[in-house]
Amino acid sequence: MPGRRQSPNNTPTRLRQIALVVKDLEQARRELTHVIGTEVIFEDPAVAQFGLKNFLVPIGGDIIEVVSPVQNNTTAGRLLEKRGDGGYMIIMQTEDAKKRREHIEANQLSKVIWGYENDDVACVQYHPKGLQGGMMVELDSHASTKNNPTPLKDRFSPWHACGPDYAKYSEGMKRTSHLNLEGCVLRLAPGDLGHEAAARRWEEVFGVGRSRDLLAFTNARLGFVRGQDGEREGLVSVTVGVNGTREFHAILDRADKAGLCGDGWINMCGVKFYFTLTGHGQAKL
Repeated sequence: MPGRRQSPNNTPTRLRQIALVVKDLEQARRELTHVIGTEVIFEDPAVAQFGLKNFLVPIGGDIIEVVSPVQNNTTAGRLLEKRGDGGYMIIMQTEDAKKRREHIEANQLSKVIWGYENDDVACVQYHPKGLQGGMMVELDSHASTKNNPTPLKDRFSPWHACGPDYAKYSEGMKRTSHLNLEGCVLRLAPGDLGHEAAARRWEEVFGVGRSRDLLAFTNARLGFVRGQDGEREGLVSVTVGVNGTREFHAILDRADKAGLCGDGWINMCGVKFYFTLTGHGQAKL
């Protein structure tokens, strides 16, 4: 791939989950499930320790999470007051998050703010300072096991954020198998024009290979755009692929009837959602 940079420390990494923060959780639930045609597969009681409520919906085997503060003085609440509805976290899946954490800490690349290890799961959240794009970042892993031999390659592999009942939530993932998380775009802070430098920094810290200003995940791409006066730093857009003409046009029709269509995109949770028709030419919204 032209412009590809490959660090010796790069490892295959999957963009597994994007978290959004909103004021009205129920409105977000109605919009996402109705327009996209997905479903809630988990509500995590553990996020109460952060003063939040949430829900998770599948995009095939990947996840859109939506959180909302239910207590004062939360990180999510402060972000909501500052920027309104929009992006909150980028959550990635790598082969060995514990090993990557050791590398990050040994080289003082970023500061760990929270995490845990449990059975085959390692979960690590990093401080957003020094990571352009205005999102909290988490890098997790599931160890290879007999029942989960290829965690990164299996599209519907177990994912700890969805809870303990794999049989239940994996069925929800499979019911949305026509959907694919294709990528997202982050805007830098006003005055920051270094979009390629931002990708280089993420590559250095998290070991995700890149092509110029695009992070090349195993399943998706994450891009950066220059900061702009009057525009907030953070998540600009999410792109979802739709396999099937009928399903694709049904999404557009539901969004139009709900009054959510913008100029080539659908506005939900303060983010521009783009939908592309996969396998059928270049039609998109």
